[in-house]
Amino acid sequence: MPLQPLLSKRSALALITGAALALSPLPLLAQDAAQKGYEIAARSDVSDNGFRDSAVDVTMELKNAAGQSSSRQLRILTLERASAKVGDKSISIFSTPADIDGTAVLSHAKLTANDDQWIYLPAAQRVKRISSSNKSGPFVGSEFAYEDITAQELGKFTYKWIGTETCPGGGKCEVVERVPAYKNSGYSKQVVWFSTKHWQAEKIEYYDRAGNHAKTMTATGIKKRGGFWRQAKLHMVNHRNGKSTSLSFANWRFATGLRDGDFRSNALESLD
Repeated sequence: MPLQPLLSKRSALALITGAALALSPLPLLAQDAAQKGYEIAARSDVSDNGFRDSAVDVTMELKNAAGQSSSRQLRILTLERASAKVGDKSISIFSTPADIDGTAVLSHAKLTANDDQWIYLPAAQRVKRISSSNKSGPFVGSEFAYEDITAQELGKFTYKWIGTETCPGGGKCEVVERVPAYKNSGYSKQVVWFSTKHWQAEKIEYYDRAGNHAKTMTATGIKKRGGFWRQAKLHMVNHRNGKSTSLSFANWRFATGLRDGDFRSNALESLD
């Protein structure tokens, strides 16, 4: 009498399926994806520590949907945070065109809350505080929002790792979704491509409050300048209106002697 088969067809199929699942990569659990996303963002956050302060000359080019362009010149001064309990401070000072010469925007980045920002308008000869509800508005008519130009401190977002992809400029990037944790952001989320070469962001997709892909920023020419990773150009495209703004950076200087007193709102009126 023939022996009974050791396994039925159904049992054999179950074993084969189980073995295949065991060999295939399992998706990260939600908490693991959040932890990995946070760790990548934290690595980026400390990748350029130690510069103390910096100054850089910037050319801003604005293009409308028809391709017509105009340009502006400005300087950006930055004071590195004194400790992990505070954020960086920065001032953007415009010199051209003549109608905005002397206009300055001061930003105090916060770790978890809305940033403090002020604007000095030479025509009015006064400093005006920028309301937290206006942080999603355009920065001096550009496609960058006021919230885009401040330091993106680690605690301002929650994170989720999405995967590993090729960077826009080549090489490997870790892709992380970050959701603003502060009030009045104009974004529901941002998707960031962090290069594993230098851990700087090479690309950021911005999604509006309705969840639509509103803008894309790319960073190019990232290399060490004065010992610190810095980009040569940031390019922001607005997918809703067809406009774009580019910021081209030149003549980076570090440890120039800037002090905290230079970044007070009452100092904006005396800038040269």
